Amino acid sequence: MLQSPEPKYSPNAAPTNSFTPVKPATSPLDQANIGRSLVIKGEIAGAESLFIDGRVEGSINFPDNRVTVGRNGNVAANIIAKEVVIMGKVQGNVECADRLDIRSEGLLSGDVITHRISVEEGAILKGGVEVRNPEKKDQKTHAQGQNKQEAAKAMAATAGSA
Repeated sequence: MLQSPEPKYSPNAAPTNSFTPVKPATSPLDQANIGRSLVIKGEIAGAESLFIDGRVEGSINFPDNRVTVGRNGNVAANIIAKEVVIMGKVQGNVECADRLDIRSEGLLSGDVITHRISVEEGAILKGGVEVRNPEKKDQKTHAQGQNKQEAAKAMAATAGSA
């Protein structure tokens, strides 16, 4: 008797192709949490987003990620992060590579350096604000390069005529 070239289904047979889902290295949902009852004194640094609903004193350094201060959060620290969202209280300077968002119930007392800022109605901001244009740095270095080229051409021209 001839058999078909395709294998017949057998409930006891293991599947021929096995697929194991791989979790990406950094998921947007990866986030460290500092709970309401926690008090941390010292330096906090990391490579994932951080949500603070407790009390933090010291410094917070997450240059490639977001730091969120929850409604119950009370922070007495300088913050360096890509993005900062403030819904609670922050006393200290904030430096953002991308944006700062102060929500309506948020309070920030300190100086700010950022590229973009959003302050909702009802939020409190006490301190200096410096909004930097990320493209200006590139334009400055490009302009300096052009100036050096022009100076070199002028020197070559004067050297050739002398």
